[in-house]
Formats: sequence, structure tokens, C-alpha cells
Amino acid sequence: MDNIDIGEKISHLRKEKNLSIRDLAKLADVTPSLLSQLERGLSNPSLNTIKAISKALDVPLFSFFIDEVNNKDLIVRKDSRRKVIFPKNNDIVFEILSPESANSVEFAIVNLIPYSQISNELMSHKSIELAYVLEGKIKIYIEDDEFILESGDSVTLPPGTNHRWENPFNEQAKIIFSINFK
Repeated sequence: MDNIDIGEKISHLRKEKNLSIRDLAKLADVTPSLLSQLERGLSNPSLNTIKAISKALDVPLFSFFIDEVNNKDLIVRKDSRRKVIFPKNNDIVFEILSPESANSVEFAIVNLIPYSQISNELMSHKSIELAYVLEGKIKIYIEDDEFILESGDSVTLPPGTNHRWENPFNEQAKIIFSINFK
């Protein structure tokens, strides 16, 4: 993978949403100084900082790790999907199903190996999230409730819904996600 300028992406998204550095810093609970350094490429963010900025900007975390958009690619072949593997959690692989030009809706498949989880904390998005269990079964925590979803089941999470995904079972699970950012 080529060098990815996360700071440039943060700056672009911040300006696209008409936020000042101070506004975004407050939303992400980081200092304006840190945010300025990140945008100018003078500092590298921690994963927790990227998560906080991602949540404040209401964009998927993996959007900071993928290359720039190429509007000519409308087809995504199974053997050429962009993959996002999060640092410190090599067990979770997001395969991006959306073409690079689809910036308002993101589709991804996540492979959850047995006894893994996407996050150990509840998370929420400002956008609607839909998920379809393609293979295996998973446990989803929605607010204070927990549910088992099996192959063929789906769930719709309204904006702002706290949730967490895990695979506490002894078989791999595959989930297709869709997040609409408009």
C-alpha cells in the first residue's frame, strides 16, 4: 500500500462539512493543536484518535486507510477488493464492496473468525447502518440488549444506535455492511 495521507483526508472531510479546526477538535475531543499537526502531516494519529475523528466526521474508520477515489471503476471484482486490516487486530478484515467512487454509501464484507469482535466498546454512527449475515452466526449488542443473528438474518441500526459486534462462536462468520452517509 502506498503512503496514505490521513491528515489530508481529515482536512478535506472537515472542510467538506464546513467545520473549523476548533469545531472538529471539540467534536472529537482532541486539541486543536493536535488536529492542526495531523492535517499538516507533522504528527501521526493513534488509532483511538482516528476513531474519535471518524465518529466526529461521521465517516467509516476505514475511509482513512484507503487510497484516493478513481471514478472510472464502477465494478469491484472479488479478487481485487480493497481490504482494510486494523492495526493490533489482524483478525478483522473488511473487504470493501463499493467502488471507490461510491462516497455516500459504503458496502463491506467483514470476516469474523471464531471468538473475535469488531470492537470491545459500543459504537454508534450518525448514519443508518444495515447488516446482513452471509455466513455463520454472530452476536450483536444493541443498547442494553443482545441478539444472535444467523446466516440470512439482517439488522437495521438507526442513526445514533449504540451497538457492538462479536463472534463468540467456533465458526467463522461473514457479514455484509452498508452505511449510508447522506
